[in-house]
This record gives sequence, structure tokens and C-alpha cells, in this order.
Amino acid sequence: MPTVAVTGATGAQGGATARALLAAGHHVRALTRDPGAPAARALAGLGADVRRADFDDRASLDAALAGADSLFAVTTPFGTDTDTEVRQGKALVDAAEAARTGHVVLTSAAHADRGTGVPHYDSKWAVEQHLYASGLDWTVIGPAAFMDNFADGWSLDGLREGSFAWPMAGGTPLTLIPATDIGAFAALALRRPADFTGLRVDIASDERTPAEMATILTAAAGRPVTHAEVPLDQVRRHSTDLAAMFAYFAEHGLGVDVAGLRRAYPEVGWHSFADWAAAQDWAGLLAQTENESLTPAI
Repeated sequence: MPTVAVTGATGAQGGATARALLAAGHHVRALTRDPGAPAARALAGLGADVRRADFDDRASLDAALAGADSLFAVTTPFGTDTDTEVRQGKALVDAAEAARTGHVVLTSAAHADRGTGVPHYDSKWAVEQHLYASGLDWTVIGPAAFMDNFADGWSLDGLREGSFAWPMAGGTPLTLIPATDIGAFAALALRRPADFTGLRVDIASDERTPAEMATILTAAAGRPVTHAEVPLDQVRRHSTDLAAMFAYFAEHGLGVDVAGLRRAYPEVGWHSFADWAAAQDWAGLLAQTENESLTPAI
């Protein structure tokens, strides 16, 4: 089996991709800034080769990518800023090109190539363009909204009060995907480079309105949950970036061909929002200390 380097291996997308590749028998080189972190040790226990890599340390990237056959690449502005994401993403692409990595699968965001005006979509698009201009074989996947964010941060805080607090009208549809399905799709692309090289694919597992999500969460959590629309001004006080994203969702939507993806790639084992919600430990999550974070899962 080829060796696949996975950046963000201790995060949501990278961790899901690493686990999917390990389950398929691949050699996984899990890249992380902290090889001693619990998530990194857990991957090592599954058979991953955990290596230190820091996007701001080119020597560490060169060492981590040496001899790798392919790369799963993920970048984020959260915890830094969009300029940093672009700089780090370009550095990762340059290191992959120098290492002659055979195939790069970059995870971006659905609609990031459409001039959304959403800062963290535009930064991902800048990294995409740098990848396209490189000499690398590439695949770009654009995940829709993360289901995993509904079990964290302000959404989880609202659920403790029986409220699904979300900055969208109750009847506005939104395409969704859990990190597990992102990892499964990325692993599929890495396993079948001939089928995916040169493709940019927006991916989602389901499409639901906030009102429908509240109904599903009621059944999964075993307690009444009603949708409450959070004003964009309230979001904007915390993050102008996320406010711009929700404004885009409201005006343009985040359309992804969910049915077409399920037909074309059944191997992914797509999970509906109901599937995802039923699999969460709501009793444990709702008992945790409140968290005011607005940072999405990455």
C-alpha cells in the first residue's frame, strides 16, 4: 500500500481521513504539531506513523512529506486568520511539490470557487488556485456545513435550554455533512487517484431546514428542541466572517447534489442528519460545561 501523509490528523477532517485510510489498510503518516497529544497517540495506537509538522516550519514539512506517495491537505483560519491560512496553505503545496508527492487531495469548502465574499471561503479559494498552478496532481473536495458543529459551541449551549439556535430562518434548506463522510470521501479519492485527479467536487450527505433539524434533534436527544433564529448582528459581534457565511447561506443557499453523490459514490456510506444525530451521546454532551466557542470543527 502507498504511504499517505495526512495533515490536521488530530482534527475533525484529518482524523476522519486517517482512520478511513487505516481501516482500508493504507500506510498513514499522521502529521501534527503535537505528536504527544491524546488524539495523536490514539492514531498511533491504530497503526499510524505520527510525525511532527508545522505549517510555519518548512523544514518540518519537508521532513514529514519525504517519501510520501500522496497527501491529504487541510488548512484553517480559525485560531489564526485568513492571511495566515493562505500563507500556510501555499507553504504546504510548495513542500508537496518539492517532495514530488504524487497526488494531493485538498479539502476546501463547498462554493469556495464561486466568489462568495465569505473570508474563510475566499482564503481556501486562494490555496486552491495555488494548488492548480503547481505541477501536482490534485483533487479538491468542498464539504458543505458540518453536522459536527451542532454538537459543540453555541449550538450545544442552546440545546441545553431546548433551543436549536441557528442563524437561519426555519424553512431555509442547508446542505450538511459529518466529518466521517468527509474522511471517507477523501480516502476514496486517495485510493483511486486515476478516477479523481483534476476534479473539484462539492460534497454533502443531506439537506435539511433548521426546523427539520430541530425535529430530528428532539428525537435523538430525547427532549423537546425548537428552532430559534439567531440574529446575524449577534453572530457578527463574535465573528464577521461567520456572519458573512450565514448571510450567504440565506441569500444563495449552499446547493450540493446530494442524491447524485449517493448514486455515484455509494462506497462512502453517506450519513443523513438523522443518522448522525442518533449516533451522538447527547446525554453526555448536554451534561458538559457550557462552551461559548463559535469556532467550527475543522
